[in-house]
Amino acid sequence: MAMKDYSDEFKADAVALYGSTPGATYKSIAADLGVNRATLREWVLRDRERRGVSAMGAKPAVSHRAAAGPGDPDERVRQLEARVAEVEASERKLATERDILRKAAKYFAGETNW
Repeated sequence: MAMKDYSDEFKADAVALYGSTPGATYKSIAADLGVNRATLREWVLRDRERRGVSAMGAKPAVSHRAAAGPGDPDERVRQLEARVAEVEASERKLATERDILRKAAKYFAGETNW
């Protein structure tokens, strides 16, 4: 199988997508982008090394909501804040995916010579 040559911009976008997706795995993001899982992992590790971020704690795990009684307003506020954070992370992921797709569409539109 021939090796593909990805642009630095594509690699940076892929790393950003992985980093902005809570609970994402290399496998899921790589499948979405059509790249090999090990390739994406290598890009992420290189980016972390470049930024000086350790592999431990670089991507926090998704926290599960604790069950609270209906009468505890502080717990309810914490749950809502956690949900807002999840929605904002999802929005960042979708914006990154949209940007990647726009760039890909622009690239492929320029490649066609009909």
